[in-house]
Formats: sequence, structure tokens, C-alpha cells
Amino acid sequence: MGLDRLRAAYHWYTVSLRVAAMALTYIAAAAVCVMMSATCIDVVMRTFGSPLPGALDVVTLAGAVAMSCALPYTTAVKGHVSIEYFFHKLSRRGRIAIDTFSRLLGAGLFFLLTRQCAVYGHSLHESGQVTPTLQVPVFWTLYVLSFSCALVALIIIHNMLHPNREMIKP
Repeated sequence: MGLDRLRAAYHWYTVSLRVAAMALTYIAAAAVCVMMSATCIDVVMRTFGSPLPGALDVVTLAGAVAMSCALPYTTAVKGHVSIEYFFHKLSRRGRIAIDTFSRLLGAGLFFLLTRQCAVYGHSLHESGQVTPTLQVPVFWTLYVLSFSCALVALIIIHNMLHPNREMIKP
């Protein structure tokens, strides 16, 4: 009975990671649409001599959200670019050792980024940092990045436990 509970918990955990990664993917897509719309509107309005106020602020914030939210999905489908020339020259044992080490290093890096982004976001919130034109608070973008980095670290660990398999099929 204990093993069944453990399997059920692991299944729930895996499904939660997939759902979170996909939800962030849709947010990233929406952010790209916002960037594109703001840029197009700004260009059209400039032809009439009146640029869109705060277009740079909107594009900058949407770009940060798009980049942050796209990371977990890209990691889940193993879509990051890698150079494997030297990797394939190693023995099977060597490849396993290097792959495990690099994944643990990557997970550690993203857990560190999670913490640092949250700390920096908190400091921006405390100081009241806002965008130059629209005066929109910017702390929340660091919280989005922090959540995305935590998700990436968890997906890296999942990928390490399931080699040669994507978490999400592209």
C-alpha cells in the first residue's frame, strides 16, 4: 500500500510539473503577442506623429515574461541547444557521469537563481522600483522568473531520472 501511495504522489507531481510548464507556455505566447501588438501600434501611431506612450516599458516587461515563462517548456521538451561532439566520444560510463554531473549542476544553478530572483524581487518591491514611463512596478517580473527557475530545476531533476525521454512531447 505504501508503494501505491508513492506512485500516486509521483504521478501527481509529474502531472503538476507538466501542467505548470504548459500554463507558463501559454503565458509566454500571450506575452509575445503583447510585444508584437505594442510594437505594431507604436509604429503605426508614429506615422501619425504620436508614438504609443510607454511602448518600451510594455515591450520590456512582456519580453521578460516571455523569456521567463518559455524556459520550463523548453527544458521539458529538451529543446535547449547542446554541443555533443565531445560527449559522444566518451564511453557509456563517461557519458552517464558527465550527463549526471551537468544536470545536477544545472539544477543547482536554477535553484540558486530561484532564490536570488526572489530576493532581488523583494528588494525591488521594498524600494518601489517602477518602469520609467508608465510607472508600473517591476518586482513581479522577478517573481515570475523565480517561479520559472524553480520549475526548470525540478524538470531537470525529472529529466535526469528519466534519460532519453522528454517530459512533454513537442
